[in-house]
Amino acid sequence: MYRDGRGVPQDYGEAVRLFRLAAEQGNARAQNSLGAMHADGWGVPQDYGEAVKWFRLAAEQRNADGQNNLGVMCRDGRGMPQDYVCAHMWLNLAAAQGLEDARHRLESLATEMTAEQIVDAQEAARAAFR
Repeated sequence: MYRDGRGVPQDYGEAVRLFRLAAEQGNARAQNSLGAMHADGWGVPQDYGEAVKWFRLAAEQRNADGQNNLGVMCRDGRGMPQDYVCAHMWLNLAAAQGLEDARHRLESLATEMTAEQIVDAQEAARAAFR
């Protein structure tokens, strides 16, 4: 509510504080939201490394938005080295949960990858949550 200014004055600092409280308790949606705040520099200095940390925590809990966002960070090399195999794996996992943004990004990314890279990414996705 504070992030979006719904029912209260918009206050990114308060939104970050509340997201952090929930994220530190393991709430995947809050972890993803906190990652987004760091990626965009809302209420905190922009910090892609910190964004990746929170997106990864959400993604590892099978949060589709966290997987999608982590895939974008891998694809773009923000907060980590650029890695298309990593990006494809996370986007694939998010798309498998029905996230349309991830499916579109996955299709676009695949045009930039070799067949071998795609196979490696698909194998990584299958192994991710065994």
